[in-house]
Amino acid sequence: MDIIVLLGAAVRPDGRPSAALARRIAAAAKAAEIHPTAMVFCSGGVGRHGPSEASVMARDLVRLGVAPARLVLDESSLDTLQTAIAAARYMRAERLTRCLVCTDSYHAPRALALMLALGMQGRMWPAKAGLRQMGPAAWAWMRAREAVAFPYDVALALMKRGRVLRS
Repeated sequence: MDIIVLLGAAVRPDGRPSAALARRIAAAAKAAEIHPTAMVFCSGGVGRHGPSEASVMARDLVRLGVAPARLVLDESSLDTLQTAIAAARYMRAERLTRCLVCTDSYHAPRALALMLALGMQGRMWPAKAGLRQMGPAAWAWMRAREAVAFPYDVALALMKRGRVLRS
């Protein structure tokens, strides 16, 4: 595997990762251990609370044993499509083709579909995020959000594919 694409989630007011971000960071650390030559693309800008999601990911990944030299920070992307575009552009610039898409299990199909729509090869590396981890209300909300966002984002990615592949 060439690169692990780690998608962001909220940062708490005290600068710690939210439960979703902590799950994703732990999953990415495991993927980095299994794929020791893969770079880790940490993506997420500043949301409601700083610091950036990417910098929180990087800090915690280093604490979990991932070498700082393996980390690439995308601190400008604010949503899944922006992350996919930024990751695809980085991969093309570095001549990388294969990625592991690391995010919550409910989110992984859409994130991977975007990478594929943008011409990258990939597989999901989901962090377990089900009823037990999230509770029924949050889980139902996220599943509903994904059902709406999936076709919308994939259509946008396909429309932007030519520009991304030329950049």
